[in-house]
Amino acid sequence: MYEALVVVTVVMVGLMVGVEFAVAAFVNPIFDRLPNDGGVVARSDGARRLGRVMPFWYISSVVLGALWIVQAWGGREAFTVVVAVALLVATVVMSIVLLVPINSRVARWSEDGTAPADWRQQVGRWDRLHYLRLGLIVAAFVLLVVAGTR
Repeated sequence: MYEALVVVTVVMVGLMVGVEFAVAAFVNPIFDRLPNDGGVVARSDGARRLGRVMPFWYISSVVLGALWIVQAWGGREAFTVVVAVALLVATVVMSIVLLVPINSRVARWSEDGTAPADWRQQVGRWDRLHYLRLGLIVAAFVLLVVAGTR
Protein backbone atom coordinates (compact mmCIF):
# COMPACT_ATOMS: atom_id res chain seq x y z
CA MET A 1 0.00 0.00 0.00
CA TYR A 2 2.81 2.39 0.90
CA GLU A 3 4.56 1.80 -2.42
CA ALA A 4 1.33 2.49 -4.31
CA LEU A 5 0.89 5.78 -2.44
CA VAL A 6 4.46 6.78 -3.33
CA VAL A 7 3.99 5.93 -7.01
CA VAL A 8 0.61 7.67 -7.30
CA THR A 9 1.92 10.79 -5.57
CA VAL A 10 5.06 10.99 -7.71
CA VAL A 11 3.07 10.41 -10.90
CA MET A 12 0.41 12.98 -9.93
CA VAL A 13 2.99 15.67 -9.16
CA GLY A 14 5.11 14.70 -12.16
CA LEU A 15 2.17 15.08 -14.53
CA MET A 16 1.33 18.42 -12.96
CA VAL A 17 4.92 19.56 -13.52
CA GLY A 18 4.64 18.46 -17.15
CA VAL A 19 1.44 20.38 -17.76
CA GLU A 20 2.69 23.52 -16.04
CA PHE A 21 6.01 23.31 -17.90
CA ALA A 22 4.19 22.93 -21.22
CA VAL A 23 2.07 25.99 -20.45
CA ALA A 24 5.16 28.05 -19.58
CA ALA A 25 7.51 26.85 -22.30
CA PHE A 26 5.21 26.18 -25.24
CA VAL A 27 1.52 27.03 -24.96
CA ASN A 28 1.62 30.64 -23.75
CA PRO A 29 4.55 31.66 -25.99
CA ILE A 30 2.63 30.26 -28.97
CA PHE A 31 -0.53 32.10 -27.88
CA ASP A 32 1.45 35.34 -27.56
CA ARG A 33 2.51 35.11 -31.21
CA LEU A 34 -1.01 34.75 -32.58
CA PRO A 35 -2.10 37.68 -34.75
CA ASN A 36 -4.61 40.33 -33.72
CA ASP A 37 -6.57 39.30 -30.62
CA GLY A 38 -5.89 35.59 -31.09
CA GLY A 39 -3.65 35.52 -28.04
CA VAL A 40 -6.36 37.05 -25.85
CA VAL A 41 -8.96 34.53 -27.02
CA ALA A 42 -6.58 31.57 -26.67
CA ARG A 43 -5.36 32.58 -23.21
CA SER A 44 -8.93 33.22 -22.11
CA ASP A 45 -10.02 29.76 -23.23
CA GLY A 46 -6.98 28.20 -21.58
CA ALA A 47 -7.66 30.08 -18.36
CA ARG A 48 -11.21 28.74 -18.25
CA ARG A 49 -10.31 25.13 -19.10
CA LEU A 50 -7.25 24.75 -16.90
CA GLY A 51 -8.85 26.90 -14.22
CA ARG A 52 -11.43 24.16 -13.71
CA VAL A 53 -8.93 21.30 -13.44
CA MET A 54 -5.80 22.63 -11.82
CA PRO A 55 -7.26 23.44 -8.36
CA PHE A 56 -8.22 19.79 -7.90
CA TRP A 57 -4.85 18.65 -9.19
CA TYR A 58 -2.90 20.90 -6.82
CA ILE A 59 -5.07 20.02 -3.80
CA SER A 60 -4.94 16.29 -4.63
CA SER A 61 -1.16 16.48 -4.77
CA VAL A 62 -1.05 18.11 -1.34
CA VAL A 63 -3.46 15.53 0.11
CA LEU A 64 -1.47 12.62 -1.34
CA GLY A 65 1.73 14.19 0.02
CA ALA A 66 0.14 14.58 3.46
CA LEU A 67 -0.88 10.92 3.41
CA TRP A 68 2.69 10.03 2.47
CA ILE A 69 3.97 12.06 5.44
CA VAL A 70 1.69 10.13 7.79
CA GLN A 71 2.85 6.80 6.34
CA ALA A 72 6.54 7.77 6.34
CA TRP A 73 6.60 9.43 9.75
CA GLY A 74 9.70 8.35 11.63
CA GLY A 75 11.36 7.04 8.47
CA ARG A 76 14.41 8.52 6.83
CA GLU A 77 12.40 10.00 3.94
CA ALA A 78 9.85 11.79 6.15
CA PHE A 79 11.68 15.12 6.30
CA THR A 80 12.15 15.19 2.53
CA VAL A 81 8.45 14.55 1.98
CA VAL A 82 7.54 17.25 4.54
CA VAL A 83 9.65 19.81 2.66
CA ALA A 84 8.15 18.73 -0.69
CA VAL A 85 4.60 19.05 0.66
CA ALA A 86 5.43 22.43 2.20
CA LEU A 87 6.52 23.58 -1.27
CA LEU A 88 3.27 22.25 -2.76
CA VAL A 89 1.27 24.08 -0.07
CA ALA A 90 3.19 27.25 -0.91
CA THR A 91 2.19 26.84 -4.57
CA VAL A 92 -1.46 26.48 -3.60
CA VAL A 93 -1.32 29.64 -1.47
CA MET A 94 0.61 31.48 -4.18
CA SER A 95 -1.95 30.38 -6.77
CA ILE A 96 -4.92 31.53 -4.70
CA VAL A 97 -3.42 34.85 -3.68
CA LEU A 98 -1.50 35.87 -6.82
CA LEU A 99 -2.33 33.83 -9.91
CA VAL A 100 -6.05 33.06 -9.63
CA PRO A 101 -7.13 36.73 -9.55
CA ILE A 102 -5.28 37.38 -12.81
CA ASN A 103 -6.49 34.09 -14.30
CA SER A 104 -10.09 34.94 -13.41
CA ARG A 105 -9.85 38.26 -15.25
CA VAL A 106 -8.24 36.60 -18.28
CA ALA A 107 -10.99 33.95 -18.36
CA ARG A 108 -13.65 36.68 -18.73
CA TRP A 109 -11.96 38.60 -21.54
CA SER A 110 -13.34 36.69 -24.50
CA GLU A 111 -16.71 36.15 -22.85
CA ASP A 112 -17.44 39.86 -22.62
CA GLY A 113 -15.61 40.63 -25.86
CA THR A 114 -13.21 43.10 -24.35
CA ALA A 115 -9.70 42.95 -23.06
CA PRO A 116 -8.07 45.82 -21.23
CA ALA A 117 -5.43 47.88 -23.00
CA ASP A 118 -2.80 46.47 -20.64
CA TRP A 119 -3.70 42.82 -21.24
CA ARG A 120 -0.14 41.96 -22.29
CA GLN A 121 1.24 43.38 -19.03
CA GLN A 122 -1.31 41.41 -17.01
CA VAL A 123 -0.51 38.11 -18.70
CA GLY A 124 3.19 38.95 -18.47
CA ARG A 125 2.82 39.26 -14.69
CA TRP A 126 0.93 35.96 -14.62
CA ASP A 127 3.71 34.34 -16.65
CA ARG A 128 6.43 35.57 -14.29
CA LEU A 129 4.52 34.33 -11.25
CA HIS A 130 3.86 31.04 -13.06
CA TYR A 131 7.61 30.55 -13.64
CA LEU A 132 8.18 30.93 -9.90
CA ARG A 133 5.36 28.49 -9.12
CA LEU A 134 6.77 26.07 -11.68
CA GLY A 135 10.16 26.24 -9.98
CA LEU A 136 8.55 25.36 -6.66
CA ILE A 137 6.61 22.38 -8.01
CA VAL A 138 9.70 21.11 -9.85
CA ALA A 139 11.63 21.29 -6.56
CA ALA A 140 8.78 19.46 -4.79
CA PHE A 141 8.73 16.82 -7.52
CA VAL A 142 12.49 16.24 -7.28
CA LEU A 143 12.24 15.89 -3.50
CA LEU A 144 9.38 13.40 -3.83
CA VAL A 145 11.37 11.33 -6.34
CA VAL A 146 14.37 11.35 -3.98
CA ALA A 147 12.17 10.36 -1.05
CA GLY A 148 10.53 7.62 -3.08
CA THR A 149 13.87 6.05 -3.92
CA ARG A 150 15.06 5.81 -0.32
